[in-house]
Amino acid sequence: MLKEIQVKKAAQHNLKRIDVNLPRNSLIVITGPSGSGKSSLAFDTLFAEGQRRYIECLSAYARQYIKQMEKPEVESIQGLSPSISIDQRTISSNPRSTVGTVTEAYDYLRLLFAKVGVPHCYRCGRKVQPQTQEQILSRIGSVHAGEKVKIFASIVKGRRGEYHRLFERLRKKGFLRVRVDDQFRELDEDIVLERTKKHDIEVLIDEIHLGMDSQPRLEEAVDMALDMGKGNLLTLGVGENDVCYSLSLLCPFCQISLPELEPRSFSFNSPYGACPRCHGLGFLTKTDEWGDVELSEEICPKCGGSRLREETLAVKLNDHNIFELSALPVSRLNEVLNSFSFSVAQEKIAAAIKKEIVSRLHVMEKLGMPYLQLTRTTHSLSGGEARRVRLAAQIGSQLRGVLYVLDEPTIGLHQRDNSRLIALLRDIRDNGNSVIVVEHDEQTIRAADFILDLGPGAGERGGEKVAEGTISHILSSDKSLTALYLKGEKRIVIPDHRRTPKGWLTIFGASENNLKNIDVRIPLGVMTVFTGVSGSGKSTLLYNILYRHLCNVFHNAKKKEGAFRSIEGIEQINKVISVDQKPIGRTPRSNPATYTGLFTPLRQLFAMAQESRVRAYSASRFSFNVPGGRCEECHGAGAKKIEMHFLPDVFVTCDRCGGTRYNKETLAVHYRSNNIADYLDKTVDEAFEFLKAHPGLKRKLGLLKRVGLGYIRLGQSAPTLSGGEAQRIKLTKELGRKDTGKSLYLLDEPTTGLHFDDVRKLLDVLNELVSLGNSVVVIEHNLEVIKYSDYIIDLGPGGGEKGGKVVVEGTPEQIARDRRSHTGRFLKRVLSGENLGQHV
Repeated sequence: MLKEIQVKKAAQHNLKRIDVNLPRNSLIVITGPSGSGKSSLAFDTLFAEGQRRYIECLSAYARQYIKQMEKPEVESIQGLSPSISIDQRTISSNPRSTVGTVTEAYDYLRLLFAKVGVPHCYRCGRKVQPQTQEQILSRIGSVHAGEKVKIFASIVKGRRGEYHRLFERLRKKGFLRVRVDDQFRELDEDIVLERTKKHDIEVLIDEIHLGMDSQPRLEEAVDMALDMGKGNLLTLGVGENDVCYSLSLLCPFCQISLPELEPRSFSFNSPYGACPRCHGLGFLTKTDEWGDVELSEEICPKCGGSRLREETLAVKLNDHNIFELSALPVSRLNEVLNSFSFSVAQEKIAAAIKKEIVSRLHVMEKLGMPYLQLTRTTHSLSGGEARRVRLAAQIGSQLRGVLYVLDEPTIGLHQRDNSRLIALLRDIRDNGNSVIVVEHDEQTIRAADFILDLGPGAGERGGEKVAEGTISHILSSDKSLTALYLKGEKRIVIPDHRRTPKGWLTIFGASENNLKNIDVRIPLGVMTVFTGVSGSGKSTLLYNILYRHLCNVFHNAKKKEGAFRSIEGIEQINKVISVDQKPIGRTPRSNPATYTGLFTPLRQLFAMAQESRVRAYSASRFSFNVPGGRCEECHGAGAKKIEMHFLPDVFVTCDRCGGTRYNKETLAVHYRSNNIADYLDKTVDEAFEFLKAHPGLKRKLGLLKRVGLGYIRLGQSAPTLSGGEAQRIKLTKELGRKDTGKSLYLLDEPTTGLHFDDVRKLLDVLNELVSLGNSVVVIEHNLEVIKYSDYIIDLGPGGGEKGGKVVVEGTPEQIARDRRSHTGRFLKRVLSGENLGQHV
């Protein structure tokens, strides 16, 4: 087997047909300025080709259910393994998605309960024992005495398929009717089922009027139903719901039969385990003013927010039900599981399952998330937490011979926990895997076995190899911008003085989530950074409490606020602006030009051109979203989707417009020898040179350049933008608004995806906001931002229940001198010019 991953003539996006040799089974960091082609090489070339080749090995039947990657623009890649990626995409916002389901720890916990859990009666709490066939007969006879009752054998429960052969077999055996998904069907009719949907199928064994002479017939029906249903049967009386009987479980005191335990019995995403009142959501739903169904804040009264059926919650393992275990912090759950004792027979079953759960919990602890619970919904996680949860899911599977491709795993991680992450990445490497990390963090760069530095600039000025090799090779390069920052020849300068607060915004009695009834004073008119380890309460305080309350005050937004007593000083500000990392749009029609508002003046500029006035074209003519100027063949999309069924869907460039999105009449209008499609295809830097004579366009394009986005194209589709790029585009949109000088800006880790040099540009922009009289509050772990700030509020000291307190507050110099603060310990070294990487 090759000892290297050999890439020849990679030309994806802005890559300049580069050749790269990366050592296998190594920790590799790809770094360089934002937009230099790092993700194009790591994700769009190496990961895409690794996954594409693996999927091609699967059957045509399996491939139709998998979204397949397009073949990247590269001449050849050798030595490539099957690949797994963990990128900057936000995790699912579906309320059914939890930390437990994403990491699969909950799936294994369900399996553990199904195999060794002890069922109890949900009514009286006693253990439930198996019942005999005689007991089932007696129970049916007493419940339905003198009535007509239907006896069913449950043949299929929640399984996908069409079941043509099953229906044919039942027909040949003489059965007349079945119940499919609660609908009665005659077996002599043509029953067509959707292959991809789950179905329940019960065959009607007999319909008996229970009387003095019906016992033999009932015994025969029950015997046949239990045989065909593998120990389970259903009865349906007149005007009643189904009653389940099983040879396995019955409470003799309450006469309640329970179905056989299966993993899906413990799933809140399955009708077999989900609470019937809230359907596994934990909260009741309501209908909004537009008629859409949405979750309310009211906890389901039937399941108490546990999401599960009462029968499920009555199954115990060492006196704990599955919800009680899932609601424990990861560190505590690890301890509890390891303390469980089983019989010899149970231990044989439980050992392997428990090992899988514990390995995933162990990874989460290593990644600095011991405070999370498996029940925690993924939409409530911060961006960094969400990425590390996905990382834990992949690492917990303990694969070998795989190529892992990670995008900035240090995001959201405190410097205290960086060394743990690096140790974990090395463990993955030592298990026989190759690890490629796109990263800007200095500690991670210095810890790599091999570094590839791309550049020298962004966009069209990037896509080349600047330096490669070990850290010493990189540092010896005279062309590498990264090397200049690592050597300290270029740096983000510490301000000469710290600005004095112009006022204070004070939150009293903050007690949401893990906050310990704290009072927090936030200075106004300066740049403040909230620091602290992951889970210390930063996002809860700033977003759940402060941001939501200010939205309700200024905009009557009716957002649900986190718990606090009062907030004073609001009269000193008149606007609150949150700049987060959520996508700027979810469709390819949304792009930087439309989002920032520069597309409107650009279209107006084209409408004023000589050709437009002659043809009476208005600005709407130059929109690709409405009929008139767009290409009607592709409806302004520029491409047409062709479904290939067993192969990946192919997007073919529209043959009428050639991918430009517009019809030929619209494209005939030019400004400075370029049509509207040409401008959408230009980078911000290129467009700036053409449009700088127009003040409005010059300002908007200039702001994009200033935050380090000169390399993105004006018409680049929103889904292709990273979280960090989306956040900076939002920042430029806010900077473009009329400023009041009394605005409060909230930013969550704005340095995501930024090179050292781009962090400097971002800080210049934030500094300008403050100089205009505004207040900037940032959640950040990047020490370059922390050292640049005027004021720091450090929460902690730990995460989860060990956090939620103000550890220390003050200027960076004051924090650096305080031994109580984890942040202060690292900040002291940065302020003194020490190299953080030497301790890795």
